[in-house]
Amino acid sequence: MKDNKAGAPLSEGNLETVLRSGQFALTAETAPPDSADPEAVLARTGCLKGLADAVNVLDGPGAQTHLSPLAAAAIMARAGIEPVLQFTMRDRNRLALEADILGAAALGVPNILCLTGDSPEAGDQPEAKPVFDLNSAQFMQIIDDMRRKSVYPGGRTIETPPRLLIGAADSPRKLDADFSPASLEAKIDAGADFFQTQYCFDMDILRDYMARLSDLGILERTHFIIGIGPIASARSARWMNENLFGVHIPEPIVARLEQADDAKAEGRRICVELIQQLREIVGVSGAHLMAPHGEQAAAQVITDCGVLENRAA
Repeated sequence: MKDNKAGAPLSEGNLETVLRSGQFALTAETAPPDSADPEAVLARTGCLKGLADAVNVLDGPGAQTHLSPLAAAAIMARAGIEPVLQFTMRDRNRLALEADILGAAALGVPNILCLTGDSPEAGDQPEAKPVFDLNSAQFMQIIDDMRRKSVYPGGRTIETPPRLLIGAADSPRKLDADFSPASLEAKIDAGADFFQTQYCFDMDILRDYMARLSDLGILERTHFIIGIGPIASARSARWMNENLFGVHIPEPIVARLEQADDAKAEGRRICVELIQQLREIVGVSGAHLMAPHGEQAAAQVITDCGVLENRAA
């Protein structure tokens, strides 16, 4: 965590405690429901209570409207499920974003993740006007000043600053000789305490990627939580390979799913195996479990992978 690994905690959250202690973190994610009923949030996320170190609350995934992610995160926090509240730059200008940062901290949200966000054209209301007043690094710098210096960008003082752990996004990939860490360094300089990544199912690519970041001194300054997930079927795996930028699911994984009598169970087993491999890769601080409406599957993977048992021991 930027200039703070040995300093005072930045948040009051469990995720920061796990990362600081050097334990392997396990995070998951949820999309807020299309409902004004708070119980609908807990119906999705309750299975992760006591298992995931934190649960990401998506912000308008696919550029579609759902229950306010801030409200969903507050409902979860009140129920003892630690949220990572995602903020996209798509829908709000800096004034609204800054207000929501204070609101999130006031409602007990200890972690945030700053993202660009999908274009409105990708959603079901393509006529919506995008905002993009800031990019994610600029927003992280504003939040870092709010929490460390207790000031708004205009210079006014914040009476009680937000205590938040700041996250950013990354995408592990095969690097060429011309790779520059400038984008990662800009996010870290802006305040990123951890990164959650796009799906990465190719462990050879990930090993090389993390080794390169280590050589560049990146791993000394932040934490990387690698995105994986329980794939439901070979068809899903092929769709991800064809449609998700930067995602490569190796053919042996696709073949296992295709040959399995129960593809969903096999997908969970593969995910457990990948977590075991992630734990052995230098620089990997945890796994981020992603799957559409996959909270139950993520909870099962966390139960099966043995990470929590190892912590207790």
